[in-house]
Amino acid sequence: MKKFVYLIATVTVIAGFTSCKSSTKKEEQPIPPTVEKRDLGGLKIAYYHSDSLKEQFTYFKNQEAIVTKKQKAFQQEVERRTKEYQNFIVRNNEKLQSGMLSQNEQMQIQQQAQRLEADLMQYQQAQGAKLEEETLKKLEAISKKIEAFGKRFCEENKIDILLIHGPGGQVNYISPAMDVTRSFTSYLNAHQSEIEADIQKK
Repeated sequence: MKKFVYLIATVTVIAGFTSCKSSTKKEEQPIPPTVEKRDLGGLKIAYYHSDSLKEQFTYFKNQEAIVTKKQKAFQQEVERRTKEYQNFIVRNNEKLQSGMLSQNEQMQIQQQAQRLEADLMQYQQAQGAKLEEETLKKLEAISKKIEAFGKRFCEENKIDILLIHGPGGQVNYISPAMDVTRSFTSYLNAHQSEIEADIQKK
C-alpha cells in the first residue's frame, strides 16, 4: 500500500477529512519574509521547498496521519481476510487428503472457497479505489487552498513571483536568499482554521 505515499509526493499538500475537527490550540503568528530585490525593475521573486512545507505545515501533518491510519486499517483488514481464506483452504485440504469429505462436501467447500476469494478481491478493489478517490479529492482541495493562500501571501508581502522548489520541479537552482519556506509555512499555520473550515464546507 505505498500508492498513497506516491500520491502525496505528487502534490504540494494533502487534504483534511470532513470528520476532522478544527484545532482549538492558539495559532501562531506568521513570520514576515525577507526577500531580496534583484535588478529586474524591482521585481521580487521568492520560492518555498515543497518537502519542507509538508514537514512544517501542521495541518498537512495532521491529515497525513489520518490517511496513514486509514491505510493501515485497510491493510490489516486485507491481511485478516487473506489469512481467513488461506486457513480455510489448508484446513479443508487436510480433510480432503485424509478422505474425510464426501463428494457433496467437496463441492460445497470448493464453492465456499470461491466465495471467500471473490469477497477478498472485491474488498481490495472496492475499498482500495474508495480510499484512493477520497485521498485524491482531498489532495486537490488542499492544493487549491495552498494556491489561494499563496496568492494572498504574495499580495500582502509584495512578492511578484512565488515558485515551488522540490524534486521533479521546474526550478533547477535559485538563490537561498529568496527562500521563504519558513515564512510561508508560518503564514499557512496562522490561517489553519480558515483553511480547514473552507475545505470542510465542500
